[in-house]
Amino acid sequence: MTAATVIEVTDATFATDVLERSKSLPVVVDFWAPWCGPCRMLGPVIEKVAAENEGRVLLAKLNTDQNPRTAMQYRIQGIPAVKAFKDGKVVAEFTGAYPEPQVRAFFQKVIGAAGTAPSQADDLLRKGDLAGAEREYRAILQKTPNDPAAIVGLATILLARGARDEAEKLLERAPTDRRAKALKHRIFLDEFRQKHAGEDLEGEARRNPRDPRARYRWGVMLAAHERYEQALDELLESVRLDRNFADGAARKAMLAVFDILGLDSPVTREYQRRLSSVLF
Repeated sequence: MTAATVIEVTDATFATDVLERSKSLPVVVDFWAPWCGPCRMLGPVIEKVAAENEGRVLLAKLNTDQNPRTAMQYRIQGIPAVKAFKDGKVVAEFTGAYPEPQVRAFFQKVIGAAGTAPSQADDLLRKGDLAGAEREYRAILQKTPNDPAAIVGLATILLARGARDEAEKLLERAPTDRRAKALKHRIFLDEFRQKHAGEDLEGEARRNPRDPRARYRWGVMLAAHERYEQALDELLESVRLDRNFADGAARKAMLAVFDILGLDSPVTREYQRRLSSVLF
């Protein structure tokens, strides 16, 4: 599950993380508690469906035992209780451990027409009709300026034709979307590759194996060429040599590669484990 798909919310963060964010993206809130058996049944199902709709809806989970104020405010009398918010208001809800087909139908109802529109533009993009896809994405963004799927789709087209500045500015409108973050990382890697194309970064790293800067620079270049496992090996060694080098640059670069690969990637999971063993 990615950070862009599910978040934990509290009494203190509910207004910002749910009500405000629901003005740009539907937010489904799962009210639950650790002791609740039906909650444990619903949890994996609702998280799976949220992941399938990444970029079109956000799932927020609120522990009612630890956050009674919000639970009381929304009159939660039985759990699991699920409420969907748009523009700061509840637009749909259900109580109980719904089976997967009903949960999926609930999400589709919440997402509505605005959520399905990007798929039409995505189809045009996959077919190579960049002009048609761009028109569709721009039309979506006229109605929903912060639609993450449309933002990422349009930014991809802008990058393909070299409009990097416009693409970067556009991506700033989707700061929590994993695909947008991955695209920003790709921009950085492409710029790094072009800037250092004439340098022997591999030779520098081999001649100075205990230099965290040399290992970091070669790791980033490997990532720029999509040799991700080798890149992660070099970056991990840089962290091992000096975790504080350049304000944790190697660790941040590893996290960027994780974003590109996705948190469900076996490579990501393996190197997350290795990074944790080095840091902790």
